[in-house]
Amino acid sequence: MKIKDKMLLDLALIRIIEPASKLRSFELLEELFGIKYSRLEFYRHLEYFVGSKNTVIDAVTNIAKNELGFNFSLVFYDVTSLYFEAFGEDELRKPGFSKDGKSNQPQILIGLVVNDKGFPIAYEIFEGNKFEGKTIIPVILAFKQHHQVKNLTVVADAAMISRDNVTELKSKRLHYIVGARLANLPTATIERVSRELGRKDGTNLKIRTKLGSLVVSFSLTRYKKDKREMEKQIVKAESLLKEPGKIKRAKFLQNTGKSKKPSLKLNETLIKKTKSLLGIKGYYTNLGKVDNQMIIQQYHDLWHVEHAFRIAKSDLQMRPIHHFKKQTIEAHVLICFIALSICRYMELKTNKSIKKIIQQFKKVTDAKILNTMTDEITIMRSAIPEETMEIVDKLNLSH
Repeated sequence: MKIKDKMLLDLALIRIIEPASKLRSFELLEELFGIKYSRLEFYRHLEYFVGSKNTVIDAVTNIAKNELGFNFSLVFYDVTSLYFEAFGEDELRKPGFSKDGKSNQPQILIGLVVNDKGFPIAYEIFEGNKFEGKTIIPVILAFKQHHQVKNLTVVADAAMISRDNVTELKSKRLHYIVGARLANLPTATIERVSRELGRKDGTNLKIRTKLGSLVVSFSLTRYKKDKREMEKQIVKAESLLKEPGKIKRAKFLQNTGKSKKPSLKLNETLIKKTKSLLGIKGYYTNLGKVDNQMIIQQYHDLWHVEHAFRIAKSDLQMRPIHHFKKQTIEAHVLICFIALSICRYMELKTNKSIKKIIQQFKKVTDAKILNTMTDEITIMRSAIPEETMEIVDKLNLSH
């Protein structure tokens, strides 16, 4: 299944070359490729753009299946926020927890699904004030139903785990591997985990909990990092206690006052718990006979989603969003999703970053003359990598 709307593909491609507003993108398309579009044409195409989302999802999923070995058994999911260059809000654009540090501006949430190679295969848009833990079920369930998948495992971070989510994941016959917030465990369980792991690098164990099997592991590298961070936080708390006038929120400070006037001291209980968990990472899963190390490795591969978000936000400048109407916002996200898919495809096929690929593209100095009596003649050609040209030809995106 191919994406037939040429404008949609052109806007995605030009965004890879030089991210800009839609009007600037039209100018660049005309300047660089002689392709002319008007603002009016863009607004006429909006309804089609939004309606073609499923076609796009099917197209990229087919690429993942046919060329990247995707078998629908394992997906990775995460959420990010995209803020607007405005302060007004509506039913979609809402203030919420911003991953970009823009909590005073309205935003939307994007839930992204990628395969085990980090190639995007699905996404969904949510209102900006929605709790991210409430997004995983509808997105993954819709993906499973759309592709009629029988056995699917989703990997996600700790923000996605809750008793309600676990209950629903199980009821929908979905397998999961999610990060665990170990500090929320009962003290007795924390002490058991700390004791049995014994602070031996690479050790792991599995215990039963109400949220499924809990796989925990100890890393000496993580221990050193956690210890440095804990000591820094303790020093900060002790320093603030010496200067009451400068008291601010600190991790290891505890308010024991019963009136409006705070009475602060070091939270020794929390410090003890934190020390017990230094270097320890946990993962909940409902997978049965799967090796602990495999669970840990699959969770670590969640970085693929983070990498995709970095490309979308940095290389494609997906945010800030300057649109205001829901339809144009949805079209903008769709264009960026297509661009992201193309970027990740090129990276996977060339083993080069999208930045390096674009740098090579910009060195192209081919000059072509169209002889209407015969054929198009290439009179000069640059040394662009052959594998990169093969990708463009395969996607049928060259002009």
